[in-house]
Amino acid sequence: MSLLKKLERRQLGNILAAALEGGGEFADIFLEEKTGTSISLEDNKVERITSGVDCGAGIRVVAGEATAYAYTNDLSYENLLELARQVGRVFPQKKGEWNLTYNLRPPVLDEKVVLRPDDVPMEDKVEMVERANREARKAGDKVKQVMAGYGDAVQRVVICNSEGTYVEDERIRTRLVVNVVASADGVIQTGYASTGGTKGFELLEEEKPEDLAQEAAGRALLMLTAKPAPAGKMPVVMAGEAGGTMVHEACGHGLEADLVQKGLSVYAGRKGEEVASPLITVVDDATLPGKYGSLRYDDEGVPGQKTVLIEKGVLVNFMYDLVTARKDGVAPTGNGRRESYAHKPIPRMRNTYIAPGKEDPEKIIRDTKKGLLVKKMGGGQVNTTNGDFVFDVAEAYLIENGEVTVPVRGATLTGNGPEVLRMVERVGKDLGFTIGVCGKDGQGAPVSDAQPTMYIRELLVGGTSFSGRGEKRLEKRKTGIRRL
Repeated sequence: MSLLKKLERRQLGNILAAALEGGGEFADIFLEEKTGTSISLEDNKVERITSGVDCGAGIRVVAGEATAYAYTNDLSYENLLELARQVGRVFPQKKGEWNLTYNLRPPVLDEKVVLRPDDVPMEDKVEMVERANREARKAGDKVKQVMAGYGDAVQRVVICNSEGTYVEDERIRTRLVVNVVASADGVIQTGYASTGGTKGFELLEEEKPEDLAQEAAGRALLMLTAKPAPAGKMPVVMAGEAGGTMVHEACGHGLEADLVQKGLSVYAGRKGEEVASPLITVVDDATLPGKYGSLRYDDEGVPGQKTVLIEKGVLVNFMYDLVTARKDGVAPTGNGRRESYAHKPIPRMRNTYIAPGKEDPEKIIRDTKKGLLVKKMGGGQVNTTNGDFVFDVAEAYLIENGEVTVPVRGATLTGNGPEVLRMVERVGKDLGFTIGVCGKDGQGAPVSDAQPTMYIRELLVGGTSFSGRGEKRLEKRKTGIRRL
């Protein structure tokens, strides 16, 4: 029996009442039980296998713009009742009210897991990383190192608050990552590939370890033959398969409501303004089936939903959790997320993407006389206050007279998010997703992001000489994404 089931709804109501005794305006409880497995392989052997269960609860009380939060892994009723009283004493005001009505709107997303990872034997999971390793090493002697990592999580949550919300939910995620290091003639290059989603072990039947290994090894070997990236301002074609690092870093974080309200976003005070090319529509959507950032409910019990942020170039909305929505007097958008019960929820992205256009991606390339084709992005950094960013490029090619020619390595893209989005002149009808763990305020959250093929009139392209400049400009950054 799950530890969460030992608490009755009546007891949860008493805990909420105790939390509001000190005068808070709003209180909620987040109960979590999470099981997971992590397997890492390196140097032809499995280096680490970890699995276990983590259980706990977080209690939050809000009054005005102030928040008190405490957490514990003791889920006894008596302990939670006392913890709630301690949190509530932070606010010496009149007694708050609560009303747990248990009325709940059904979620938009209703995913079905075929093969639960907690029902899969450990040896079958280990076999996945070993298969990836064997396949990557078939690429030849230039492959010097292969690192493969498998992970899964089954998270059960109960969420209730003083406004009458009660949610029971189960979230399942599975992922596999392959990273290959290749070397020849003193040159070292890497290639990576990953897959992940809100699916069970069936994910690795749909996207096989061998396919990921071939992709990662092929990219590492290709970059060994690549020329140094050119430097300077030039047109850039971002392929759909490059993934959505651009939208996530250069745009997404600046549209999270907490950063907007603190004046730490370039988009603060600009709702209703044109902030991008009319070809650009930016969406954050929790309801995409199977994607790594999809949710039935967020971590505050708000149903997942599709939120249009920028529509045909015009800023129309931000990503809100309950607290930031209360401050602006708007409805929450289901973006309240937390790493675990030990963290309070904050506005976070889910599946963020630039909506596809109508053009043929191949024609966009053919019509480009000279420029850079980016086929795979690496990591990125952004200063949300002014929109400046710097991105690494994992795979790129020169475009000459409409033809894709030689591969280039060591490229970085440097620019300003709103300015670059204004310079998008063509948008393809494709859409390519990547996955990652987004870091913000010390919390990690699983996300995915995507974009179609786009023609950007001008971007500053450079090699390693630009990295130092980017790091200096962005040294105060508190957000970022670790690609899986």
